[in-house]
Amino acid sequence: MGYSLGVRDSIMIAHSFKGAEFGPAQGVHGATYTVDCEFSSLNLVPGSNWVVDIGKALEVLSDVLKVYNYKNLDDLEEFKGQNTTTEFMCKVIHDRVSRRMKEHVTGDLKITLHESHKAWASYSGSIQSN
Repeated sequence: MGYSLGVRDSIMIAHSFKGAEFGPAQGVHGATYTVDCEFSSLNLVPGSNWVVDIGKALEVLSDVLKVYNYKNLDDLEEFKGQNTTTEFMCKVIHDRVSRRMKEHVTGDLKITLHESHKAWASYSGSIQSN
């Protein structure tokens, strides 16, 4: 199992979905996500005795989220033709944080986006350049 350390931030976005299966969510709507970023490792960094520097983790998560905060995801070129579901955005954020943190931590990274107290999604994978 090992050790883990988590940091949290939030973003507010707007988006819409394509496809009848999305019902009323096909129209533009907003979401406020609580974003949990959890690093895990089998071992602590020798000397520091941490999984990762909390300050660095918070800085990187904040920087990654700034790109999407207060934006309509439908207007961003990187998402043209994509349904930016909660699950999809977990992977996007995971990949960006992973690339930025690969020199600061080894192990795994789990990104969880909480849509509300009733619904959330996660993506987990190794910290590596993607």
